[in-house]
Amino acid sequence: MTPELSVILPMYNEEAVAERAVAEVSAQLAALGRSFEILCVDDGSADGTARVLHAIAALDDRVVPVIFSRNFGKEAAMAAGLELARGKAVLLMDADLQHPPELIPQLVAAWEQGFDVVDAVKAHRGNEGLAYKLAARAFYALMGNSVGQRLHGSSDFKLLDRQVVDAVLACRERSRFFRGLVAWVGFRVKQVPFEVRARAAGQTSWGLRGLIAYSLRNILAFSTVPLRVVAAMGFVTVALDGLLGVQTLWNWWRGVAVDGFTTVILVQGLLGGLVLIALGVVAIYLAQVAEEQKARPMFLIRKPR
Repeated sequence: MTPELSVILPMYNEEAVAERAVAEVSAQLAALGRSFEILCVDDGSADGTARVLHAIAALDDRVVPVIFSRNFGKEAAMAAGLELARGKAVLLMDADLQHPPELIPQLVAAWEQGFDVVDAVKAHRGNEGLAYKLAARAFYALMGNSVGQRLHGSSDFKLLDRQVVDAVLACRERSRFFRGLVAWVGFRVKQVPFEVRARAAGQTSWGLRGLIAYSLRNILAFSTVPLRVVAAMGFVTVALDGLLGVQTLWNWWRGVAVDGFTTVILVQGLLGGLVLIALGVVAIYLAQVAEEQKARPMFLIRKPR
């Protein structure tokens, strides 16, 4: 029987908290009186996470272990969960219990009210260092501009209607930014604030270095802003060079230019301008190619529920 709700729990080295996470999520779902499944995606953990998941699944067939052959990353784990989820609504949340399971009824209630995306947004970012917070703010500001939405406080803690899941899966790019894709597909969105809890157990493998690497990968994969910045810088430089050329000709006409200096400036400006214009044009074309290769749908139609 197809479950009404699917929950995706990406896990990496969560042996110490896996059983508790599944138990707390299961308790919240059972209290709703709806059929459900919990997909626990083990992203190539080096500890005993897979063993714990198989033991849980042996006692509860609503728990589905998905074990990766190696560590592919959280984006891949979420993508696998979305591919395998069968529910009419799909909830994604972290297994370390920083995303509070007690918020699940509120998210489901918002979905029942007709919202297609119920986005749990961090009321504040919890216990993070200043450098980490500033880096995160800069990243979300840039990515938000790419999708035309404010992503500050955004998280992977989301409930998606089935048609939203299908829309995200229709975006076939391999380098994925889940939060950005959910924002890009649109639909009816409701934000629900939540307080980030402390990890239930273990240590996070996520830090400033990881955030920077994650940010660079997603900016390059999801956004064409760097290419467009290169193009804009090229055209601005050409404009400034044109002003310099005008000044140089004015000095020559007034007779105050150094012999030969006018010719050198104009030739360098002409050649440099041609190079920068060509670079800008190439950057614009590359940005267009980058958008096309993602093979995203040209449009999405929202069906009434």
